[in-house]
Amino acid sequence: MSALTRRELLIATGAGAAALMLPKLPTLADDKPAGFTLPALPYPFDALEPHIDAKTMEIHHDRHHKAYVDNLNKAVAGTEWANKPLEEILRGYKEIPDKIRQAIVNNGGGHYNHSFFWQIMAPASKSGQPSSELKAAIDNFGGMDKLKQEVLAKALARFGSGWAWVVVGENKALNVINTPNQDATIMTGAKPILGIDVWEHAYYLKYQNKRNDYVNAWWNVANWEAISENYAQAIKG
Repeated sequence: MSALTRRELLIATGAGAAALMLPKLPTLADDKPAGFTLPALPYPFDALEPHIDAKTMEIHHDRHHKAYVDNLNKAVAGTEWANKPLEEILRGYKEIPDKIRQAIVNNGGGHYNHSFFWQIMAPASKSGQPSSELKAAIDNFGGMDKLKQEVLAKALARFGSGWAWVVVGENKALNVINTPNQDATIMTGAKPILGIDVWEHAYYLKYQNKRNDYVNAWWNVANWEAISENYAQAIKG
C-alpha cells in the first residue's frame, strides 16, 4: 500500500494544522464530517507472522483500535474539541473539562498511539536497518543490544497496561521511557521514534503472560525505515 504524507497523517487523525512527528500512514478518506477514523493497516493481518500472529493483529486493529476511535468521537461530540486536530487536543489536555478529560486522554491517546504503532512495524523480511544517523545515536546510547535491554526493562517495569518508548531527548540523544495506559508521549512533549504496546491484548493470544518473550520477538518486525524517519524528524526540531 502507498504511504501517507505528513499532511495526510494530520487528516487521518482529524488534524489539519501543526505537523505531527509520526511515520507515514496509508491514504484515508477525509475525517469530516464523520470525525476521527480508523486508519487501515499498511499490511495484511498475517504479515508479521510468526512473531505477531494474524488473529492478534485482527483483534487489535479491528476491535481495540476501532473502539478507541469510536469512543473518542463520542467523547468529543458536541464540544469544541470535536473540530480540533488530535495532537492539539492531546498537547492541551489539561484545558479539557474534567468531565470529559479522561475519556479523551484514554481514547485519543489510544488512537494516536496505535496509529503510530502500526507504522513502525513491517514484515520481518522488510525490517531493514537503522539509517546511518540513527545507528550513530544507537551506538552513542551503548549499542543495539543495550537499547533492546533498556526497552525490555521499561516494558517489564510498567505495571499493568502501557507502552515502552524510545524517544529523542536533548542533544539528539535517545532515551527509553514507559507510559501508563494510553497516555501519549506528546502530552509531555517527548518525541517518540519507537513504541511497543505492552497491553495484554497486543500479545496474549500468542505469548500469554510472557511479556518478555513478546518484546524480544517484536524487534524482528521493527520497521527501521519508518523508525529512522521518525528520528530524522525528531532531531530537526
